[in-house]
Amino acid sequence: MKNSKKYVKQYFAPQGVTMDWTKKTCIEKPPVWCSVDLRDGNQALIIPMSLDEKLEFFNLLCKIGFKEIEVGFPAASETEYEFCRALIERNLIPDDVTIQVLTQSREHIIAKTFEALKGAKRAIVHLYNSTSVAQREQVFRRSKQEIIDIAVTGAKLCKEYREKAEGKISFEYSPESFTGTEPEFAAEICNAVLDIWQPTADDKAIINLPVTVENSMPHVYANQVEYMCKNLKNRENVVISLHPHNDRGCAVADSEMGLLAGGDRIEGTLFGNGERTGNVDIVTLALNMYSQGVDPQLDFTDLPSITEVYERVTRMKVGERQPYSGQLVFAAFSGSHQDAIAKGMKYRVERGTNTWTVPYLPLDPADVGRVYEADVIRINSQSGKGGIGYILETQFKLVLPPKMREQFGYHVKSISDHEHRELSANEVHDIFTRDFVNLTEKLNVLEAGYDDVSAENVKGRLVIEYDGKATTVEVEGNGRLDCVSRAIKQVTGKDYVLENYVEHALEEKSTSKAASYICVVADGKPYWGVGIHTDIMTSSVRALVSAVNRML
Repeated sequence: MKNSKKYVKQYFAPQGVTMDWTKKTCIEKPPVWCSVDLRDGNQALIIPMSLDEKLEFFNLLCKIGFKEIEVGFPAASETEYEFCRALIERNLIPDDVTIQVLTQSREHIIAKTFEALKGAKRAIVHLYNSTSVAQREQVFRRSKQEIIDIAVTGAKLCKEYREKAEGKISFEYSPESFTGTEPEFAAEICNAVLDIWQPTADDKAIINLPVTVENSMPHVYANQVEYMCKNLKNRENVVISLHPHNDRGCAVADSEMGLLAGGDRIEGTLFGNGERTGNVDIVTLALNMYSQGVDPQLDFTDLPSITEVYERVTRMKVGERQPYSGQLVFAAFSGSHQDAIAKGMKYRVERGTNTWTVPYLPLDPADVGRVYEADVIRINSQSGKGGIGYILETQFKLVLPPKMREQFGYHVKSISDHEHRELSANEVHDIFTRDFVNLTEKLNVLEAGYDDVSAENVKGRLVIEYDGKATTVEVEGNGRLDCVSRAIKQVTGKDYVLENYVEHALEEKSTSKAASYICVVADGKPYWGVGIHTDIMTSSVRALVSAVNRML
């Protein structure tokens, strides 16, 4: 690419930071979460949500556990205003939830904003103006002092209107395009606003530090956050909020490092919806914490239902590989991955442990409403014997012997490869039943009677059908199954060695069916067959007949 030289750094690395936050290895407590789905997310939709859709989404956010929800920019349009009024007038805001509204630093907009909040028990008024070099020089063409004056004027107006307002109103200020602003100037303008608001322990102010456009690596943003934490007045009475966008694909990293560097609060959206590449994905951020042993205080235990509502009301799609929420994020197609997961699951059962250390799965799928059988082991031409065996065992109680598992695995992979598609668990079971269980297409034992001469000698009288012809055979063997095998060899004229025999009950009941697995070897090649019946002897005979039919 030939034009890289036209791009210059549009961020400012702060001086004097110690980067002590890099010594921390994890986030130890959840931040204050603020959803901006209904404002920042909604404005980025091709078709913005209707009033009813917004109300449904608001209820979903409350159910998940958000205590702060930005509901819109009431002065921007009548739709935004009416939504805010509907929440208040219909008494739809839970007592422990605070709504947040956005406003520019202009009196008629601030007046309309406070009008929209009439009757609200609690609300946050979010004031912003842009502060970056690019915005100052190209858009507003104003000096630093003129930009400060805009912020200070808005802060004073907000304070004046709050004195006449009902309910508890808190304040938030954002130096929009913060990451493209000189750190010293960002601190100066925020402190000018704080001088007006004079936050206290009972009336804290929020200073929001948005990554309006992601211009730098995440550690640079974290250093900017550290700088602000050390240079803001009344820091103990200020909540530092982070609002990362995802232009470089690093919004989650920005947020996590920003929290380590002193951030207290996160503004983001479900699944990362937002302008351009989106906002920080709160689902990913929260579940990253959860997977490290920290309760995020948000409920994503039914993530599929949350995804369904989101996709329906926003008309957006959650990507198949989106962390935690995508359809394929827990899916293992690779044979080695499937084998490791299956063994990890078995290890947990054997040890009776609640600790989650299963290979390849950083999070227990069941914790977010996903189903192991449907979501974890997925069968295609890349799958292995471990995954295929895991499906038959966990869903259908069929515990294949290791060597049969290998043979059946190759059989299933061949079918998937030939048909160029994934196979469902039921299809795998159907293939198993069709091609291995109770087979009678060429050979079948129609009748069987036995006389035990001694512990090691049995006489058998069998009626065997082969190629459509029934033959009665009398034989002796060292057991009933040996009698059947000798009779089959006599009728078919085929020789083989009965090499392997395994059986187990399909359920823990006295009346349950038994599954028998038998391998016969002819000309050095193994052939497996399976018999299933309530009588264990009948199931073993059917397994032998099935194996011979596969050989034939």
